[in-house]
Amino acid sequence: MDDDRVITFPKGLLGFPRYTRYVLIQPADDSYFFWLQSLDAPELAFVVTDPSLFVQDYTVALKQEQMDELGISSVTEAQVFVIVNKRGNVLTGNLQGPLVVHTAERAGRQLVLADRRYDTRVPLVDLNQQAKAASA
Repeated sequence: MDDDRVITFPKGLLGFPRYTRYVLIQPADDSYFFWLQSLDAPELAFVVTDPSLFVQDYTVALKQEQMDELGISSVTEAQVFVIVNKRGNVLTGNLQGPLVVHTAERAGRQLVLADRRYDTRVPLVDLNQQAKAASA
């Protein structure tokens, strides 16, 4: 595995503090969804996406200590992802617990936002509507 593809989360992800090294896998060039695959436990993988593709006004307000910990001076130096889950026929995103990755250093942290506008199961894609649109 090329080290330049490895993203380190020094504190792990929520519920998985021991697993700190991941690789981001893009299934296709035009894919909006990625696999965040653990290198420490290959059976552990998360589907992630850029939330701004689905929720236009989504922003992550970083505190100074969070920026210092990530080694960034602005959120523009980072890529934000959210973990995606499937509930019935709807893909939801955990907008309350975004993954913020310093793009140059490939180091990240999962945050828990105090902003109550967002929750852990924000609908992103209705798979039934996608199927209807694709067959039309």
